[in-house]
Amino acid sequence: MSSEATVGGARSEPPASGGVHAFLRLVMIEHSVFALPFAYIAALTAMFQLDKNIHWGRLLLVTVAMVGLRTFAMAANRIIDREIDARNPRTATRELVTGAVSVKSAWTGAIVALVVFLGAAAALNWLCLILSPLAVVPMVVYPYGKRFTNFPHAILGLAQAIGPVGAWLAVTGEWSWDAVILGVAVGVWIGGFDLIFGSQDVRADRAHGVKSVPARFGIPAALHGARAAHLVTTALLVLYALATDAGVFFWIGLVIVAVAFLYEHTIVKPHDLSRLNRAFFQVNGFIGIALFVCALLDLLVRGLTV
Repeated sequence: MSSEATVGGARSEPPASGGVHAFLRLVMIEHSVFALPFAYIAALTAMFQLDKNIHWGRLLLVTVAMVGLRTFAMAANRIIDREIDARNPRTATRELVTGAVSVKSAWTGAIVALVVFLGAAAALNWLCLILSPLAVVPMVVYPYGKRFTNFPHAILGLAQAIGPVGAWLAVTGEWSWDAVILGVAVGVWIGGFDLIFGSQDVRADRAHGVKSVPARFGIPAALHGARAAHLVTTALLVLYALATDAGVFFWIGLVIVAVAFLYEHTIVKPHDLSRLNRAFFQVNGFIGIALFVCALLDLLVRGLTV
């Protein structure tokens, strides 16, 4: 696409030189905070059950794999959605629309990130490597989802649910239903706040045929769906705590999460989305970090050795 075009009433920026910084802005690398804490909870719980020792090398590989996969997913999402982004005033200044990052550069970064992910999976164990394509597929399907289903948020949730399951597999090399419970909790949580986030694009989505729950059923329905999703998330986290015999600090973390959910759904209303970004970025970032800190304290108190 030409970087000189005027898109959605917004004046596009002249092409920049691209480079690493522009690519990192493109993939919003700082948003790894949403998924990483839950992968760490799964990995550290698995280590606690295995031998009560933190295996730092394995934890580093989990981090590399998670960041690599997320970077690939975000880059692929931006590439696939660049024409949709160009028609939406909110997204018309994204790097691929303005020309700050070229499509070729974005694909290069995506492929490098995918190779990093696959390399980390191979270094972890054979099962992680064999199952790695199952983690990649929903990441690519998700951006196409808004073209054929009103529920692309469910595909995003499935993609995000893989993180904790993969982190547990990385430590033990064995399947765990406890990790599945945590993974589903994460998937439902992220799918829920994606319903909130998507509510701001209803007008543009309807105008250009982009499918989503808010666009099809309205903002009030989407926000009710998000509340239901976060109630289910809380219930699944309780189930995870019971399944893993969590201690008092983890339960304190669950109370904090529940309060954060209540706050999140208090500040976003169907006819007032002015605080949506606070709900999406600040509250959900806080939820992941707060629960991770509480889970780590709980494991350390119960005997996890650093």
